Amino acid sequence: MPEQKTKFRQVIKAVFGAMIGVQSEQQRQQDFSASGPLPYIVVGILFTLLFVATLLALVSWALA
Repeated sequence: MPEQKTKFRQVIKAVFGAMIGVQSEQQRQQDFSASGPLPYIVVGILFTLLFVATLLALVSWALA
């Protein structure tokens, strides 16, 4: 079970780093060689939805 948590944390770290633009090419290649792209795609979509929802909430709050 701890191995799976580490893997999940690695996916979160990799996606967050890629979203803000600080992930190195070497780290990206290492991430994708460890497993397929599906976990990264799913977490990327979830992070994007969370980001958009946060922006909508902030704009709604600022205009209210």
